[in-house]
Amino acid sequence: MSRSLNKVMLIGNVGNEPDIRSTSSGTQVAKVSLATNRQWKDGSGQQKEKTEWHRLTFFGRLVDIVDQWVKKGDRLYVEGRIEYSETENDGQKKYWTDVVVTEMVMLGSTGGGSGSGSGESYQSDPSPAPAPPISEPDDDLPF
Repeated sequence: MSRSLNKVMLIGNVGNEPDIRSTSSGTQVAKVSLATNRQWKDGSGQQKEKTEWHRLTFFGRLVDIVDQWVKKGDRLYVEGRIEYSETENDGQKKYWTDVVVTEMVMLGSTGGGSGSGSGESYQSDPSPAPAPPISEPDDDLPF
């Protein structure tokens, strides 16, 4: 069976204050929008810019970090995966594209936010504890 990959990496600015909710099963979820910008020159040499908005969804311990530290205007680096969903309201279907964030680095604040700019990395799933360092024996080895 061949492998596949669903990975997204974004650097952008948070567009709204985090929305923290709980699912029916009690799982906490945080959602924010993230703006990324692209600049280019058109055929006539005019500078153009386009902003793309991304819906970010956080689970696990990232929810607490987002709730406590992430503010509108903060600059983030996120890694995650794309998920598609749909909802129906009054017979109208809406389709959603979300980036489910698995890792986040706070890069700082560009607006009203309070990002520390520390570059601290946060992951949704705790990583295994690092192995203890291997101490080298005092004797001389033949290699």
